[in-house]
Amino acid sequence: MDLVEVAPDANPPVCKIIDFGKFMYEKKKKEKEAKKKQHVIQVKELRFRPTTDDHDLEFKTRHAREFLTGGDKVKATVQFRGRDMLYTEQGEKLLNELAESLDDVSKIESRPTMEGRRMIMILSPAKN
Repeated sequence: MDLVEVAPDANPPVCKIIDFGKFMYEKKKKEKEAKKKQHVIQVKELRFRPTTDDHDLEFKTRHAREFLTGGDKVKATVQFRGRDMLYTEQGEKLLNELAESLDDVSKIESRPTMEGRRMIMILSPAKN
């Protein structure tokens, strides 16, 4: 048997005479059980080009809808290559269309912003 300090913050500190190995085992078991009940939000990424066609946009919008209803965030990225940098307004228009079509299941966490040769927008699930 060991003398174990159970609540060091209390005044006076609380101690118990117990088996230290069993105490640590039960403590780890409680932490593991608490970790199981947590929901981890993942960020799913969808990539586009500024010349992405309407059908492809609809197809990826359906995937984004599935991700958002599943509780995950969606990071929509428009990749610009070479002379595509001339069409940044097309990329922004594409991301705004995506956000508009998903406004019933999502809210915009960050508006479309340029990061190097990429334009990024993050959507998070809407609280219902």
